[in-house]
Amino acid sequence: MGELKVPAGALYGAQTQRAIDNFKISGLHLPRQFIRALGLIKSAAAQVNADLGGLKKPLAKAIRSAAEQVASGEFDAQFPIDVFQTGSGTSTNMNANEVIAHLATAALGREVHPNDHVNMGQSSNDVIPTAIQVSATLAVTEHLLPALAHLIAIIEKRARELKKVVKTGRTHLMDAMPVTFGQELGGWAAQLRSNAARLQDALKRLRCLPQGGTAVGTGINAAEDFGPRIAAQLSKLGGVHFESAQNYFEGMSSQDAAVELSGQLKTLACSLMKIANDLRWMNSGPLAGLGEIELPALQPGSSIMPGKVNPVIPEAMTMVCAQVIGNDITITIAGQAGNFQLNVMLPVIALNLLQSIEILGNAMRALADLAIAGFTVRSEHIKEALNRNPILVTALNPVIGYEKGAATAKQAYKQNRPILDVARETTGLPEAKLKQLLDPLTLTKGGVHGGSGGG
Repeated sequence: MGELKVPAGALYGAQTQRAIDNFKISGLHLPRQFIRALGLIKSAAAQVNADLGGLKKPLAKAIRSAAEQVASGEFDAQFPIDVFQTGSGTSTNMNANEVIAHLATAALGREVHPNDHVNMGQSSNDVIPTAIQVSATLAVTEHLLPALAHLIAIIEKRARELKKVVKTGRTHLMDAMPVTFGQELGGWAAQLRSNAARLQDALKRLRCLPQGGTAVGTGINAAEDFGPRIAAQLSKLGGVHFESAQNYFEGMSSQDAAVELSGQLKTLACSLMKIANDLRWMNSGPLAGLGEIELPALQPGSSIMPGKVNPVIPEAMTMVCAQVIGNDITITIAGQAGNFQLNVMLPVIALNLLQSIEILGNAMRALADLAIAGFTVRSEHIKEALNRNPILVTALNPVIGYEKGAATAKQAYKQNRPILDVARETTGLPEAKLKQLLDPLTLTKGGVHGGSGGG
C-alpha cells in the first residue's frame, strides 16, 4: 500500500499507523484488561508454537518476554488505535503483533516478524474474540466478584446488627406491615447472592475459547491441537481455568457468551439500582422525607443551600447502573452482527463489556464502604411512625374480621391517632390483648396470628 511515515519513537509499524490515520473518531482506546489479554494470548501462542516445533526456542522466548511486558501494562501507550475501527479488531491485533515483534527484535538481535512469528497459527478473527473472553473472565474473577462479595458481607453485617430494629414496611411506596431492618437488608443480600450465582454460571461458557479457529473457524494454518494447548497455557498465565471451544464457528461468528455476560451485568445493575434507591428513600428528608436513616455526610450537597447533604454514593451508583444498562443495549446490537463466519463489531463489545465490569466493581465497593457500612438509624423517628401506622390493624383480621379492621384503620387515618388507641375503642378488646396482637416485632415473624388473607 505504499510508504508511510511512522513516529521515530513508536514501537508499532505501518499497519498500526494506517489505523491511527484512518480511525480518528472517538479518542477511546481498548481498555487495559483487553491489552493484557492480548499479551497473554501472544505469549501462550509463542510457547505452543515452540512446543509444536514451529518456532525455535530462543525466538519463542523473546516473543513471550515481549508479550508479557505488553500484558503487564508497560507499553499501553503503544496501543493508540481508536475503538471504532475495523469490526474484526484486525488493527489492534496487528498493533500487538508489531509492538511485540519490535521488542523481541531488539532483545534477540535479529528480525522477528509480526505476522510470520508473533501471529503464527493465529488470525485476528480468533485472537480478538478470545481476548474479549479472556479479559472479561479475568475482570469478573479478579475485580467484580470480589467487590460483589465485599458488598454482600457489609450488607449482611448490618443486617445482623439491625435484626431487631423494626420499621414500617412499604408496598407501592405506601405504609404496609412492619419489617425489621435485618429482613430488609437480608433481601438485598439475597438479591446479590443470586447475581453472583448468575455471573458464575455465565463464566462457564465465557471460558470456552475460540482460539484455534484462525480465519473462518476451520483452523487453517494452525495445528490440530493448537486451541486446546493455547487454553492450557492461558490457564497457567491467567490463573483461571480456560477450555478450548468445542465449536470454533460458534465462538467466532457469534458473541453469545459476551451477550450473556452483559445480560447478567444488566441484572446486577437492576438489583443495585433498587438497593441504591431504597437507601435514597430511607435517607430522604431529614425533616420532610422518610428520614429512617442518615447516610454518612461525605461532602456539601449544595452550592447555595448551607448545611444540605445529599446521598451522593447511591446517586453515583444509579448512574453507573444506567451506564451498564445502556452498554448492554450496545452489546446486544453488536452481538447480532455475526455475518456468516465472523462477528464484525468486536471492539465495541470489548469496550462496553469491560467498562461495565470495571465501574460496577468500583461502585459496589463505594456503596459498601461509604454508604451502607456507616449509615445510622433514626430509631425514635422510626418508632413514632410505626406506632401510628393504621396498617397494623391487619394483625387483628383473624379476630375482628376485615370489615371492622378497615373501619378501624380509616378512623385512625382520619383522626391521626395511634392504631392502638382507636382499636381499643372500636374492637372492645382488652388493651393488654391489643398490645400483644399489635406488637411490631412480633408482626415481623409471619404467620404468628394465623388467619387468611391476600396481599
